[in-house]
Amino acid sequence: MKKRILSAILALCMITAANIPSYAEKADTLRFDENGEFKILHLCDGQDNFPAKEKMITYINHMLKIYKPDLVVLGGDNTVASEETKEQAIEEYVKPFVENGVYFTLVFGNHDDEQGVDKDTLLEYYQKYGGKYCLAYEADPSLHGAAIHNLPVLSSDGSKIRFNLWMFDTNTYVLDDDGNRLGYDNVREDQIEWYKETAARLEAEAGEKIHSLAFQHMVPPEVYEAIYPEVSFSIKYVTETYNDGKNYLVLTPNTSAFRGHIYEPASPGIYNHGHFSAMAENGDVIGVFSGHDHINDYVTEYEGIKIVNTPGVSYNAYGNEFTRGSRLITVREDNTSEFTSEVITVNDAAFADADFAEEIGISRFAAGAWKFFEHWVLGIVKHMSGIAYFIY
Repeated sequence: MKKRILSAILALCMITAANIPSYAEKADTLRFDENGEFKILHLCDGQDNFPAKEKMITYINHMLKIYKPDLVVLGGDNTVASEETKEQAIEEYVKPFVENGVYFTLVFGNHDDEQGVDKDTLLEYYQKYGGKYCLAYEADPSLHGAAIHNLPVLSSDGSKIRFNLWMFDTNTYVLDDDGNRLGYDNVREDQIEWYKETAARLEAEAGEKIHSLAFQHMVPPEVYEAIYPEVSFSIKYVTETYNDGKNYLVLTPNTSAFRGHIYEPASPGIYNHGHFSAMAENGDVIGVFSGHDHINDYVTEYEGIKIVNTPGVSYNAYGNEFTRGSRLITVREDNTSEFTSEVITVNDAAFADADFAEEIGISRFAAGAWKFFEHWVLGIVKHMSGIAYFIY
């Protein structure tokens, strides 16, 4: 019996030791540049088959070359290729990062593993084809979901940790006893405990609170309270329930509560396990970024944390010409308690760069027309009544 216990302990130690280099190799990779900036390109919902649409790959390559991000974060629903072509699809998707020498990491969405390949295998494919540029790893294989991890960002001189990035898995769907889908899942309790323990360890190591950004596929449920007015009644297609059906929200958002665009209802998980509250209580996270809702690109704030949705980049899944693109996030070393971000749509890029417009097959005139209509027509309507929300 004692021998079996000793063998189990030794095996556990070997597993733990085997995981340490995985983190250690990545812990000193990212740092603020010589100008004191750290730039992240958030790419969400590529959601394409194999081969992927050429326009999407062209746009990604353009963004990498023009903006030279320090890190790309893939925001989930990255590919929906078949089981037979999934590995090839991932190889194709990460090729621009490898060829441009840009580090990347990722979170998974609700569609990534629907084609018959589990998330652990998908992570192995990203690591295989991303090579040294793939910084995604599994911090604790026992947690719900996959690829849950954090990435510290060092000071420009490399002497200390100055910032941190969290990657969470919102999982897929909540099922009833018969296997029917009740709604989307969310960040689970064991991930929250891992987050709190890891944040405490980072703070102890650094000797101070380390400001952070969090990335997950689906928006936190608190977006409802941040954006949508609460009412005491329910009307089909007009209101939505939340808080386990105890409260009702009008689905037309309060346009003064956010900047950007909301062209479809926000769709968080149906149960709230306390993830956002834990981040707010700890005080390290200054922004949480999601995708999932392809045609939304808003920024709002709740309990001191900015809730940010990045639009989809896909030409295969649904989208629209007003928002299709990505988000560039910038954090400065001299003030890590704040960040700036901007959505750069395909039309923005085409209007600004004639060579890119020609390469992707969009006329600069058409790109400018889309931008004009979105800014002046929908923008005015939005600020007058919020009705732009229903235009898609």
